[in-house]
Amino acid sequence: MATVYQINKGINKPIEFKGLKAQYIIYLSIGLVILLLLFSTMYVLGINIIICLFTIAIIGSFLFLSVFRLSHKFGEHGLMKFSAKRKVPQFLKSSSREVFLKLKKGKELENGRSN
Repeated sequence: MATVYQINKGINKPIEFKGLKAQYIIYLSIGLVILLLLFSTMYVLGINIIICLFTIAIIGSFLFLSVFRLSHKFGEHGLMKFSAKRKVPQFLKSSSREVFLKLKKGKELENGRSN
């Protein structure tokens, strides 16, 4: 009798939870843990519970909106690409031509030419 195996068709797909993709799930979870710690420290310090809840609700809603906005705007890898693109310099400034002359000599040596 032949055994029938089911194939998991979502193997190479990114993790997605309620519209959040890939690393944004981790960003949201870290933010929620920080909010929990903030609420507990405010409560232990004796701040009024209404003020604590109001503050955490405002910060939490801002956290949810910003993480969902980033997830929809940049997608799975877009935020990393965006931050990497910002780190690329607009131009290179050099005070001497020595680097470029060494490059030219290196190419001549690779081609088998010598001066």
